[in-house]
Amino acid sequence: MKDTQPSAENTGAAAEKFDGFTDEERSAMKERAKELKASARRGAKADAESEVLAKIAEMEGADRVLAERLHDIVKANAPALSPKLWYGMPAYARNGKVVCFFQSAQKFKSRYATLGFNDLANLDEGTMWPTAFALTELTAADEARISALIKKAVS
Repeated sequence: MKDTQPSAENTGAAAEKFDGFTDEERSAMKERAKELKASARRGAKADAESEVLAKIAEMEGADRVLAERLHDIVKANAPALSPKLWYGMPAYARNGKVVCFFQSAQKFKSRYATLGFNDLANLDEGTMWPTAFALTELTAADEARISALIKKAVS
């Protein structure tokens, strides 16, 4: 007779059911797949900025206001970054790689929108630094801080 251990399926760990991705996450992944397919079809002549502006125009209320203002701030402070859609949200890339992005509150049913930075952003500060910021509105002080972060991210 062979000694075997019960599989993970038969242990208490199986009782903790993992449902996988949320509907919102699946939707974002589908949008990303569409973006990649569309980008491959149209090649380098794509007008990604008009796609980003169209996506922003589809947003509702505060999300649209925040996304419009962030778009303006990024364009003014980091003209080298190219707007593009990333998981169905506005993002800004250098050499095709996303440096920063906006995530609407509505998309993931969150209480705040997010301005996030990927690892290409030069925000390093010691051994720990923030890479995402919750946004509910933008004051003049917030806009100044975001402008400084964007400049630092592309430096």
